[in-house]
Amino acid sequence: MNLRIRDEHEGRDHRVLEVYLEAEDLHIDGWDRGPGTSLISGDGEYEWWKTVAAHDIPRLVELLGGKPGEYILTLLERDYMGPKSYEFERILRESGIPVEMRTWGG
Repeated sequence: MNLRIRDEHEGRDHRVLEVYLEAEDLHIDGWDRGPGTSLISGDGEYEWWKTVAAHDIPRLVELLGGKPGEYILTLLERDYMGPKSYEFERILRESGIPVEMRTWGG
């Protein structure tokens, strides 16, 4: 199940953030399109992919305010949709949890 926790349009800019589980790892896929990407992308598109290993998900659930054993996608859908998705990203960034990240910008 892919869960789109961000889907924003502001003028010609469009920002999307999706989360899903694959092989028990948490995948966080995002893309920005539009003139707002001009600092990092020559063609108006920037994409990134992050992966949190399955064994780190319980710690992330805890940091996000979830209960032990709570399903990460349920927690994100309940508490981190729309503008709150930025808070999810901040918590993950500051957590010290290892994140594998790949990016693409044209």
